[in-house]
Amino acid sequence: MPQFRISEAADLLGVSDDTVRRYIDQGRLPSRRDRSNRAVIDGVALAEFARAQAHTVPDPSGVRRSARNRMVGIVTAVVADTVMAQVEMQCGPHRVVSLMSAEAVAELELQPGSLAVAVIKSTNVVVETPAEHGSNEVLPDAG
Repeated sequence: MPQFRISEAADLLGVSDDTVRRYIDQGRLPSRRDRSNRAVIDGVALAEFARAQAHTVPDPSGVRRSARNRMVGIVTAVVADTVMAQVEMQCGPHRVVSLMSAEAVAELELQPGSLAVAVIKSTNVVVETPAEHGSNEVLPDAG
């Protein structure tokens, strides 16, 4: 079962270590102690908490589509030549880079500061895992 130390959970949630400790103290995020007596958080519990805490920016396009992965953001850079363009967006804490035709950039009037929605079709998403992630063994509940 994957588990995460407080600092790792904080990085994944985009908050400080102290905030994660407050979540634990408030009973909002369960933790246990590993063999080294460090607080660790079960990966499933962290995933559920992250999903519950997530907030998405409403999609301003009003378009219905089959792709479920939509990230509203702001265009931060556009590099275009006569045929192709690279468009960078900041969608919350995530940087998204798209390659498209220069014609599409012109039609969409994309420029730094433009509001845009990155639509990611799940068939084109690559998922990776870290080469190594500490597997601290969790001690059984005392109660």
